[in-house]
Amino acid sequence: MHADWEDLKYLNGFGNHFESEDPRCPNALPKNQNTPQNCPYGLYAEQLSGTAFTAPRETNQRTWIYRILPAVLHEPFSPIKSGLLTNRWDLSEPNPNQMRWKPFPIPSTKDEKKDFLDGLATVCGAGDPCSRHGASISIYGCNSSMDNRAFCNADGDLLIVPQHGSLRITTELGRMLVKPQEICVIQQGIRFSVAIDEPSRGYVLEVFDNHFHLPNLGPIGANGLANPRDFEIPTAWYEDRDCDFTVVHKYQGSLFESKRKHSCFDVVAWHGNYAPYKYDLRKFVVVNSVSVDHVDPSIFTVLTCPSLKPGTAVADFVIFPPRWSVQEHTFRPPYYHRNCMSEFMGLITGRYEAKAEGFQAGGATLHSCMTPHGPDADCCEKAMTDELKPMRIAENSLAFMFESSLSFALTKWSMTTSAGIDHDYFKCWSSLKKHFTGPK
Repeated sequence: MHADWEDLKYLNGFGNHFESEDPRCPNALPKNQNTPQNCPYGLYAEQLSGTAFTAPRETNQRTWIYRILPAVLHEPFSPIKSGLLTNRWDLSEPNPNQMRWKPFPIPSTKDEKKDFLDGLATVCGAGDPCSRHGASISIYGCNSSMDNRAFCNADGDLLIVPQHGSLRITTELGRMLVKPQEICVIQQGIRFSVAIDEPSRGYVLEVFDNHFHLPNLGPIGANGLANPRDFEIPTAWYEDRDCDFTVVHKYQGSLFESKRKHSCFDVVAWHGNYAPYKYDLRKFVVVNSVSVDHVDPSIFTVLTCPSLKPGTAVADFVIFPPRWSVQEHTFRPPYYHRNCMSEFMGLITGRYEAKAEGFQAGGATLHSCMTPHGPDADCCEKAMTDELKPMRIAENSLAFMFESSLSFALTKWSMTTSAGIDHDYFKCWSSLKKHFTGPK
């Protein structure tokens, strides 16, 4: 790992208004206005709007950036192949079955070079980036860094979950080191590049509608779950480097590239509330039942992208961290369930409490709208006979869920052996026993 990345400094607080200057250029931010006739150091002023100008003040997001050359300085966009990255959901037949994938492949150093962008492969999704409603879930597997290349998603926000290998992410607003058991969010329109030190794998949630919010806490009160102070925002960092540089632009589900003669990571200073951020999942404050019953998994929500329907998410990001289980007279594993929401689960490390075998780190499951799911047969039998004493569960484990009100369609690639599809997943329930005793 590069030592200077381990020593990166961050700003703290979710949704705050920040200002940051690269220390090499003190006083780079204009005083008392956004667009002076001449900016300090001969910089260009540029606004990055994450919401409409007229969005209510409490939801309005924008950042002013001061850069060496404006983003508009590039050659025309030209289409390029999108590989396995897609937002087309009409190319495969509907499939309501319970789905499980073995660990998704990681290209080795002996394989053809694949950077983060090359290694993106879409598993499922729904909706349409043109109408700005929907979401998609992809996997990345890469063995090389992005060299003189940046990615910009005009379709929505990206929530990135590293599973194997750390990501050194350079954005226009600064740098972030994101390790497994941490996540980051890079909002719509922010250019970024990913560097790695070893072959790496992880998960990506893309949302078209809105930005991610902290969930409302309701009667929980003012504290708990993901605390705002634990979110970290990069500080300004720039490079003044002339080179052949490519920006890959995702627009309406397709990829385009534009060439420029200067690195796009040339922002010397910025201020605003529209900036990427990272969060350490180990800082999550767990809330749970201390009497009876298994509480709904919404209590484990880290971030939510709300829809127009109150209390219903385009996508929630939920985790299942190590915690105490103390409920009395209770079947403690997750209950058997049919859900109006779609549930995509991934495993970052360890074993998942409801399926100790078969569901592996780096793999995934999808339980679609109203498709039955729940603990496997072995977990069920054990939970019915266990002594109900206080115990730690999910120790040294971390699973997560992307839950959505959308009905996800699977891509053709996700159904192939190269994706690691497990056709025997249904068998984990086949030995469930009848315990019915009949009337007495």
